[in-house]
Amino acid sequence: MRTMFFAAVAALAILPSVAHAQTASQTAAQAVASTPLIERAKLFGNPSRGRGLISPDGKWLVWGAPRDGVMNIWVAPRSDPSQAKPLTSEKTRPIRSFFWSPDSSSILFINDKGGDENFLLYGVDVATGVQRALTPFEKTRAQILGISREVKDRILVGLNNRDPRWHDVYSLDLKSGDLKLVFKNDGYAGFVADETLTLRLAQKARPDGGADYYRMAGDKVEATPVVSYGLDDSLTTAALGFTTDGKTLYWLDSRGRNTAALVAQEGDQTKIVAQDAKADIGQILADPKTGAVQAYAVNYLRNTWTAVDPAVKADLDFLQRELKGEIGVTSRTDADDLWTVAVDPVSAPSATYLYDRKAKALTKLFVSRPELEGLPLQPMHPVEIKARDGLTLVSYLTLPPGADANGDGKADKPTPMVLFVHGGPWGRDAYGYHSYHQWLANRGYAVLSVNYRASTGFGKDFINAGNLQWAGKMHDDLIDAVDWAVASGVTTRKQTAIMGGSYGGYATLVGLTFTPEAFACGVDIVGPSNLETLLKTIPPYWEAGKQQFYKRMGDPTTPAGVALLKDRSPVYRAGAITKPLLIGQGANDPRVNQAESDQIVAAMQAKNIPVTYVLFPDEGHGFARPENNIAFNAVTEQFLKGCLGGRSEPIGDALKPSTAQVKAGAAFTPGLQEALAAK
Repeated sequence: MRTMFFAAVAALAILPSVAHAQTASQTAAQAVASTPLIERAKLFGNPSRGRGLISPDGKWLVWGAPRDGVMNIWVAPRSDPSQAKPLTSEKTRPIRSFFWSPDSSSILFINDKGGDENFLLYGVDVATGVQRALTPFEKTRAQILGISREVKDRILVGLNNRDPRWHDVYSLDLKSGDLKLVFKNDGYAGFVADETLTLRLAQKARPDGGADYYRMAGDKVEATPVVSYGLDDSLTTAALGFTTDGKTLYWLDSRGRNTAALVAQEGDQTKIVAQDAKADIGQILADPKTGAVQAYAVNYLRNTWTAVDPAVKADLDFLQRELKGEIGVTSRTDADDLWTVAVDPVSAPSATYLYDRKAKALTKLFVSRPELEGLPLQPMHPVEIKARDGLTLVSYLTLPPGADANGDGKADKPTPMVLFVHGGPWGRDAYGYHSYHQWLANRGYAVLSVNYRASTGFGKDFINAGNLQWAGKMHDDLIDAVDWAVASGVTTRKQTAIMGGSYGGYATLVGLTFTPEAFACGVDIVGPSNLETLLKTIPPYWEAGKQQFYKRMGDPTTPAGVALLKDRSPVYRAGAITKPLLIGQGANDPRVNQAESDQIVAAMQAKNIPVTYVLFPDEGHGFARPENNIAFNAVTEQFLKGCLGGRSEPIGDALKPSTAQVKAGAAFTPGLQEALAAK
């Protein structure tokens, strides 16, 4: 088992708040004036290297690095990393996900086209550099369903080229490229295979938003489920995988408890391996030979590792003693003598090391962004904020230079603040290096990220408290966090912007429409504006999760559900917007279609309300190409400077290498018209 996801009169009505913000923030701007401005390209450009992995046989190292300005795959002999060579030659789309084949002879990677998320699987031979498309199909999203250390010549993949809703299971021969159908899927959400790549369990979504697990024998699924749970446990219970001998099945399981415990099942007997009262069990380390769990992590305020097996306790103790920061074991050899370990110091760029277990020796392989070393990166502070109904909101605060002289995480004086909202919403913010926190803090803003109800990692009760609360109590949590920041002296009530992607973009639109006086301005990145149309256009391969969406957001098949979805959709309240809004969107976004941004822009324009809208024709759900990300962030920091009064790096030539199209409102963001004219 291996270590385991958004007119002139009207303009004058908005602009007065800009002058107020600039006046209020002069003191803060003076405090950071002596701090070097960190260039956007150093924060959001390509890293020098990233994602270092050792091959199962221990002979090779692989990492991602730029080739002709695009992230590609590089390989080097473990004995001499300086002899690294590029294996791939992608010209446009960065390769962001790759892994070793079980026999160490090739690197496997997935990539899409223009952000459409139709990820296909490719393989490149380490010795020859020959690259092949292993799933050469159009309008298909490949899934990796099974990889084994015991079976070296093939893996299990899921393909939805027959029916876009469901992934048929295939055995992929890595040498010949042959695909052999293992299971024709007409309604199952997922599968669990053992180390022989035999399908053992099939998972099926239930009408109530829960799931059933069924035993499998060959290509047959038993009629009666062996495990069932409802909506409440659906995001905190799942089968993780089998030990190598196939006798023990590990689960994350919240049934009968609040937080997800790590549970081992043998036959009909189950045993709790680990649990925590405040947070779900998160990452695990499993023995590459036996598949037995050796350690687990719990991430409440910070990620904490606990060893189950004494064999790795000494290793974890050594790593935590020698490496200052958040550590993660990213790969292990079959012999388990060598590990690659990533360390995140939070206020410095991450680094990757090769760890020799026998010698207890660490060799630094690379720093991800050496250009950031020595620059004034700011610490992140975990805080617990009480919501109005008593829920605890685990949050993360980064203060700008000069705002916290003694480093205790408490602001010495108020500064402008950006409330940076995570996507999902079924995800979470966590402690660690955060490029947006660092960028915005360097520009003179406090940055607060809040795990509002529905965020994952804190137990099922916290998730389920967000059911049917889009623009309701989920938004109340964000307002409560701003109130906390004001009461704590972090900011003042008129100096806060709201910004985020996906659900965070939706939260931005909610902030400016449902609570139009709460924020000075907003930045929406690929956020939905109409929950009805959002649910009508979700990708077909999300079919299995549709009932969860309906139960947690609002059911579009019922009159009450439609009414709720309309009531919680910012597009219908566009007339309430009185503060500046910047929108960024990818034209190929399969999750939040371009129409979501088009709708809110059209609604605002119909009421002569200004808005700046930037579209990227070669992007999807977010901006994968650094040229595009840098371009949008260049616009963003001019926009934020206009409404909050922080400092900025000029747009300059940032738009030239990008595909940015400003569809509306260039005049409403300082410097944007000039940058477009020079593009």
